[in-house]
Amino acid sequence: MPNPASARDQSNWGDGYELAIEVGSTGDTQPQTLLNALWSAAGVRGCFGRRDCEPDEQEEVPCTVASLSEYGHLLGQVCLPTGQLAVCGCTAVRGGGESSDWLAFYVPTGALDTADIVYWDGRPFFRSALIDDWLAGIAVQVFEQAEFSLGVVGWMVSGSAEASILAGELPEVRDMGYLLPRDGVLRYGAAST
Repeated sequence: MPNPASARDQSNWGDGYELAIEVGSTGDTQPQTLLNALWSAAGVRGCFGRRDCEPDEQEEVPCTVASLSEYGHLLGQVCLPTGQLAVCGCTAVRGGGESSDWLAFYVPTGALDTADIVYWDGRPFFRSALIDDWLAGIAVQVFEQAEFSLGVVGWMVSGSAEASILAGELPEVRDMGYLLPRDGVLRYGAAST
């Protein structure tokens, strides 16, 4: 029987349904603080660099930005809101030039498929209110430990918005979830389309 927590099962991988956090420029030290807070808030089990073998078949790697740079992704397992264990990962998305860098925590769509979580209903964007709300809850916990200027939730959303352009205002029409602080409080605007 397929297992959404199996790293070796390549059908569990694929595009990411993610919580992406804008972290500023490449020179900032904030990414490590956010990475630590994210791993903790999500309750990720383990920290690994390879997805061609199971977690118990490889040594853990340090949960650091240096490891993230070395491996391209940090991988682990996370308990979904349905109670199922699934593979997950984190990657850094470099903005380059004047754009911000992002830290993206994701559950691959293959693992969501294996866990029978519906995230597509024919609309132009993958959408799961269950996963959106779960990821937004993780973002709220992260924000309590390490404030950030913008978070977005949805399918492959890293870099699709910028805090400087939003200027503290949630968009009225949202094709993804937005997490935007105001006066030290993180506000969540769920996807509306």
